[in-house]
Amino acid sequence: MARLELPPEAERTPEQQAAIAEVTAGIRGRVPAPMIAWLRNPELASRAQKLGELLRYQTSLEPRLSELAILVTARHWTSHYEWTVHKREGLKAGMDPEVVAAIAARAEPTLRDAREQAVYDVARTLVGTARLPEALHASGTAALGEQGMVELVALVGYYSMVALTLNAFEIGLPAARAPELGDDA
Repeated sequence: MARLELPPEAERTPEQQAAIAEVTAGIRGRVPAPMIAWLRNPELASRAQKLGELLRYQTSLEPRLSELAILVTARHWTSHYEWTVHKREGLKAGMDPEVVAAIAARAEPTLRDAREQAVYDVARTLVGTARLPEALHASGTAALGEQGMVELVALVGYYSMVALTLNAFEIGLPAARAPELGDDA
């Protein structure tokens, strides 16, 4: 059972109503799950969802690369809801199901090209160590460009915030518990 629910419409403040209207009028067309918690501070909800919209839909990274980074992040944090949603989106975006399975199992995936390898290596290193060694920075920049690297780091940071929000407030559980992730977090 979620620790927080979307406030009932009749109980929402004008600021909460405005944040909800803004997100539902945007690319998503719905309230994303972590926003259920963020609405306790409507300004946080508004700004965070805008950042998420930018990072998910409007970067130089193609969708399969964004979803790869999100899945690495979701797996690191064992965020079941985030994993469930982005596994589906990753497969729709053309991710190899064997790559998805390897990430779920915390195994090294076989990736198709230098861009996928860079995204995986950078995301995995960032969530694991909070640092980026010079050689990995150089190879990531060579594969993704400076803009792509900046966007990737922001994506990993943002989806870490999403994972922690979902986990802390148990949003989407138990319905979205991803059995392939186990309960190792």
